Amino acid sequence: MDNTMNNAPAESGREGVERTARAAAGDTAGAARGLVVSRRSVLGSALGSAATAGLTLPTKAEALPLPLTPPDTVDHYDVADSLVQTGALTMALVKLTLGADGVYTLDLPRLEQGTGIATALAMMIAEEAHVPLAQVRVHSADASPELLYNQITGGSSSVRCFAPFIGTLVAKARLAAGLPPTTGTPGDPSQFQVIGKRVGKLDALDIVTGRKKFTMDQPVPGALPTMLRMPAQIRGTVQSVNNLAQVRAMPGVVAVVVVPPGGTVVPRQVGVAVMAETFGQAWDAARALDITWGDGSNAGQTDATLKQTLAAAIPPLLPAGVGQITLDAEFWFPAATHCPLEVECAIADVRPGSAEIWAGLQTPIVTQQAIAADLGLLQTQVKVHVVPSGGSFGRRLFWDPVQIAAYVSQQTGRPCKLMYHRSDDIRHTRLRPPQVHKVRATLLPPTLLLPGNVVSYQQSIGIVRLDARHGYGEIGTALGGSLPPQVPQTLGNLGYEQFFFKTMVASPYNFGVSAKLLFPVGLDWNTVSFRSVHINPARTVEEVMVDEMAARLNKDPVAFRLEFLRLPRARAVLQRCAGAAQWGRALPAGFAQGVGVHMESRSFSACIVEVDGRDPNQCKVTRVTLVIDVGRPISPSGIEQQCLGGISDAIALVFNAGLTIQDGLPLEGSYNQFRYTRQRDFPKQVEIIVMPDVGEPIAGMGEVAMSAPSGAMCNAYWRATGRRPRSFPLNARAAFTPTPAGQLPAPVFTA
Repeated sequence: MDNTMNNAPAESGREGVERTARAAAGDTAGAARGLVVSRRSVLGSALGSAATAGLTLPTKAEALPLPLTPPDTVDHYDVADSLVQTGALTMALVKLTLGADGVYTLDLPRLEQGTGIATALAMMIAEEAHVPLAQVRVHSADASPELLYNQITGGSSSVRCFAPFIGTLVAKARLAAGLPPTTGTPGDPSQFQVIGKRVGKLDALDIVTGRKKFTMDQPVPGALPTMLRMPAQIRGTVQSVNNLAQVRAMPGVVAVVVVPPGGTVVPRQVGVAVMAETFGQAWDAARALDITWGDGSNAGQTDATLKQTLAAAIPPLLPAGVGQITLDAEFWFPAATHCPLEVECAIADVRPGSAEIWAGLQTPIVTQQAIAADLGLLQTQVKVHVVPSGGSFGRRLFWDPVQIAAYVSQQTGRPCKLMYHRSDDIRHTRLRPPQVHKVRATLLPPTLLLPGNVVSYQQSIGIVRLDARHGYGEIGTALGGSLPPQVPQTLGNLGYEQFFFKTMVASPYNFGVSAKLLFPVGLDWNTVSFRSVHINPARTVEEVMVDEMAARLNKDPVAFRLEFLRLPRARAVLQRCAGAAQWGRALPAGFAQGVGVHMESRSFSACIVEVDGRDPNQCKVTRVTLVIDVGRPISPSGIEQQCLGGISDAIALVFNAGLTIQDGLPLEGSYNQFRYTRQRDFPKQVEIIVMPDVGEPIAGMGEVAMSAPSGAMCNAYWRATGRRPRSFPLNARAAFTPTPAGQLPAPVFTA
């Protein structure tokens, strides 16, 4: 695959600021020097090839956008700020030590799940300590309840949380080793020795050579393979096991355990667990179980009933004024699963008076506290080891497999090594909630004297409630979201969800009187934050509507955005992207470009994609240009990798991947049914451009690179096919024969 990655050239702080200002103002002289394009050059390019690219011809008059009203609070305070503030209370307790060999070792109170936070923080430590990166080690910290709110991984906040404290941690480590503090990180980015340089991930070699140890690789003595049969519905029940004696007599079977309801903070997944000498034997025995399943709260639910329920939860939108143009649209996003390569898994060794846990966890403190309550132990009697995870992006904010493994270990008196089967990992693990978006944009039509304008933008979302009962990662805030127990949508959970929505979902545009409102429906689903939480669907919809507003006002999509974007950094990434992607260039029939812009976690991104829509039912992304501004770029290689991951997720969720609910359960149960992005789906031409450090603070990266590509793909799809994107995924899905509900598939052997 011929992917191209480019960093913007290094610049001094002042020159970079001036460059950004020129970009925002549309300075064509600056464009010649730095691949920045002006509004007029964009317009000219678009005019020259509008017929071939399928674009509307833009007018030359520019609107005077109405200010965003009310102002966007996310500009000043976002969810990561709350994590920075709560984490700061105990940051001095984070362990960074300096050994006699000159190596710094950080016990990282965050989950490294492939996002590269361990490498980025190691680079910051190396820069501050004036040592090569090879002299920094990063280990996963065990659950450390003394850290309070400072051991939760989420909100694209990890590097932001540590940035103000790296100097203090390094100085403390040096003093403890009998050395004086260093002079600290240089103020001028051009003086950096480690930060901003291209490096590989600390664990990359171990991953590709198989030396990396994940949860199932932990050498826990006596831990026995265990698999779980899960019900025929989400939140279904176990009525009876009809052949218990026969299954217990199968080869290698050690125990069969019915897992009942229970669980502190959140309910435990019920089912029937089989412990055996090998995973193959556990699988065979689990498949052989004859179980009578009972209905749960989701009996009879389908995509159609969910869509109807969620749409009905949205109040009527406000009407347009006299003489205004109204654009109305409704969007459907089905449930989606994270579906990383590593299925849900955990190891638990529960003994009288003690328990020890190994798992990939984004909230290890509340895991320790909740499991202690489940087992009737003191918190100090439970030890939780955090194991690096093979992907997560939100679903390991909860400790579901730990609950089951701990229960089975307690019942059998043996260490339990639990691994979900892929089919149940897709069907029963925590999902991105299904949701309906209703949108109304009102416009003033253009006249002979005035260009058209946007008067208001309303976007209301009916959504299955997001489970936020993990709180800030410890038992106090978790219980605050989970009382009274067994109620899916408590007042506390509703408050958390609305807080996350209001402090994460922003608009980069001046669209006059604007409102994005969330209307959660309290269905008892196993939901969780999915990469970019509410942000990605909400912003994807807005970017689709931006193109439709531009078309209605006879504007080029890039020029329209440049008129209405609120912030200079947003305009700068778009102008850089338009130049690099050759916006408006001639394309063959059936191909088209699309554009999207995004702001999140103090970062800004713009993306232009090209789509092959010759087969409207199987569109394919052929080229992606993504420009990203993360403030101070710590690890350019890591940023590029995260951008590639965001593009991959966008391709999946826009075009190919979604869950089909039938009688309260997803039909999909494998990668060939829930079609996540594969190598053949990924474009050969990809250009990632990281904007230079011009003195902005460190911003978030983990989720930022997904929404601009999602919007761009939708808009390219519209231009290539003439079909408005309304129901996702956009491509037709191949028919398949699902594994019957409540069963596991048979092994497939190939020669």
